[in-house]
Amino acid sequence: MPIFRTCYHFNSAIVRKPSSSVVNGLRAEDRGNPDYEGVKSEHEAYVKVLETAGMAVTVLPALDAYPDSIFVEDPALVFSEGAILLRPGSASRQGETKEIFPALQDNFDRVLELPQSGYADGGDILVTPGSVMIGLSARTDLAGANGLMDQLKKLGHKGEIVNTPKGVLHFKTACSLLDGETILVTRHMSESGLFEGFRNMILPQGEEPAANALRINETVLVSARYKRTLDMLDQAGYPVVPVKTAEIEKIDAGLSCMSLRWFSKLMKK
Repeated sequence: MPIFRTCYHFNSAIVRKPSSSVVNGLRAEDRGNPDYEGVKSEHEAYVKVLETAGMAVTVLPALDAYPDSIFVEDPALVFSEGAILLRPGSASRQGETKEIFPALQDNFDRVLELPQSGYADGGDILVTPGSVMIGLSARTDLAGANGLMDQLKKLGHKGEIVNTPKGVLHFKTACSLLDGETILVTRHMSESGLFEGFRNMILPQGEEPAANALRINETVLVSARYKRTLDMLDQAGYPVVPVKTAEIEKIDAGLSCMSLRWFSKLMKK
């Protein structure tokens, strides 16, 4: 299998149901509390889209003690070769690593862990054809990034530590992979020069939150809120699928953070 296929060709996913406490989720900007029923509806629609894209989805139970636990991408990183338990940078989320561990054991032969020092959030990790980019941010520090680099090597992947531009919460808040050579990116992130080796598809002004799109197999999931971005990608030939995110965005969420995705060579029946 060519390496670029491993970046967005998947057949398996793990998600977690939102708990009623999700209304108290972390946020960098106060845009009001999300409506729980609205979040639940958006999440259910998201799972259906994953399944339609050809994925077997494992749905984990809600965790009332962890309002942000719907965002399963942050406490773990997964590949066909194995999984890595991460350590979220927010103190209120660090218990999520222990909670996701059993699901990883059920699905992977190898589950590695970060060393005891440092933090790393999955939202700061972008898998590209050439490397696994780890963005330093308020949620991922240098010690955590270095520890992750070591674990990536054990799974046969090359890590690359980069600096997330100021004002960006998570690295993938401002960018996503569209194909093996194209990045959907905010102008601010593009001007950082981090993606000089890629074709940069810059988001329309005012639609920067759409940067967290999600390529799965032959489709690209994009927030339904951003019509100009949807039109831009459609005109560029990408098969886009609009996904409602009005409520989930109120707690700084996008499309990648709600699932762990990988290609399983031995899918469970």
